[in-house]
Amino acid sequence: MPTTTFRSFARSFGSKIEQPVRTHLVNVYACLTVSMISAAVGAYVHVFTNFLSAGLLTTLGATGLLLALMYTQDNGKNRSLRMSYLVGFTFFTGLGIGPVLDYVIHVDPSIIPTAFLASTLVFVSFSLSAIFAERGKWLYLGGTLMSLLSVLMCLSLANIFLGSELIFKGYLYLGLALMSGFVLYDTQLIMEKRRAGDKDFIAHSVDLFVDFIGIFRRLLIILAQKEQGSKKRKD
Repeated sequence: MPTTTFRSFARSFGSKIEQPVRTHLVNVYACLTVSMISAAVGAYVHVFTNFLSAGLLTTLGATGLLLALMYTQDNGKNRSLRMSYLVGFTFFTGLGIGPVLDYVIHVDPSIIPTAFLASTLVFVSFSLSAIFAERGKWLYLGGTLMSLLSVLMCLSLANIFLGSELIFKGYLYLGLALMSGFVLYDTQLIMEKRRAGDKDFIAHSVDLFVDFIGIFRRLLIILAQKEQGSKKRKD
């Protein structure tokens, strides 16, 4: 039965999407997989070793490597160099999640795999919705998502001074919805870019990586806060 389902899925995938776009998506998700492994290594280094830990330097390192990747245009001969930039960026991003993981481990370590599985489920569901949706169906979300991103940034800045728990929760849930929407938008945008001749699957994978990390980070905090609230009620 699972084999039959997989074959049906493969036939549907193959018949609905052009070969160049299909190949491009495979490359994008392969890069995304490498990015996730690199980020996991970075998170492990922060949590379990004294070699490196999250801080200003790691943030600057991640930013610098991302800029290096974006400003080094793909010419077909420099992909190894650009992949090294990608791996470095995602490694430092994983380090940056370290403090959140420290907090979650203190609350309940089992939250981490739960949040990861939930993030994967959300990401895969929205990705498939974008891939198999009518062409360009979700591209209209671009303006709305950017507007909500501006609102999110304003909430974050305002809460630095207000320190409101209600605003913080709104920031988390709105951010979770926003990142999920970006999965839809970015996936279809990547497909349209490939149709227009853009073959830079390394840069395209960065968009999806940022979306996934945004979902994962927020689910970690949401689940940890719920667990803390449950413990307080029991006490």
